[in-house]
Amino acid sequence: MEEDDTAALEEVSLTVRESENAVRQMTLAWMLDGKDDDKNAIVSINAGAGGTEAQDWVEMLFRMYVRWTERKKYKASVVDFQPGEEAGIKSVTFIASGAYAYGYLKAETGIHRLVRISPFDASNKRHTSFASVSVYPEVNEEVVVEIDEKDLRMETFRASGAGGQHVNKTSSAVRLTHLPTGIVVQCQQESSQHRNKAIAMKVLRSRLYEHEEEKRAAERQADYQKKEEIAWGSQIRSYTLHPYQLVKDHRIGLDIGNVNDVLNGNLDPFIEGVLLAKG
Repeated sequence: MEEDDTAALEEVSLTVRESENAVRQMTLAWMLDGKDDDKNAIVSINAGAGGTEAQDWVEMLFRMYVRWTERKKYKASVVDFQPGEEAGIKSVTFIASGAYAYGYLKAETGIHRLVRISPFDASNKRHTSFASVSVYPEVNEEVVVEIDEKDLRMETFRASGAGGQHVNKTSSAVRLTHLPTGIVVQCQQESSQHRNKAIAMKVLRSRLYEHEEEKRAAERQADYQKKEEIAWGSQIRSYTLHPYQLVKDHRIGLDIGNVNDVLNGNLDPFIEGVLLAKG
């Protein structure tokens, strides 16, 4: 009889967990109702305070987001890649392609802080590093964003990123500056200058689209175009590797002790927590 009771309790517990998960997924689907939430996401990561440490942190974050896209069965395509002077990455921009990529990743916009024993410090001192993450919706072709050629300054240069040696032989990389807004984008991942310009124009259209959205909505400007210094006190999330292991999201107070799991792309608890908190 006791065995029957135990089996019944386990079945009820399983049903409850499945129901809770179904409700959570329905709530998330309801939250992803923004007009741009279903679009692909353009993600830019830039090193902040911390020198080589910060550039290594950018590389770690980039790897984390690529792992997250793999978990979601999305595709990550690098648009621009600026390697660090000694190690790591100064800045990187990539497109995450998949259903509701922007709706999920927009929650990652902000300053990310790392605390650890520096692998670049012979005295094994603890260092704090910062990097900024910006996320924009990729504008579809049907969305019209007018760009006047006279408002553009185009520069070409030799690529220095991870696109392969063939990209370095000619000045195929392209940098576009939109003079009225000062927005700068660049692409160097293709061997064709024409192709790099086309990709850069796509990113620029998305940046201008978001720029106009921000002008019309002050609260979105606060979310996606933060003006804080990339340094202490402005972080949305802290990743501590020493003297203890902890990832803490300061917006929702969520702590996760398995830092390696998070850095391997398990970001859903944070992303979903932020989305649900805003509901």
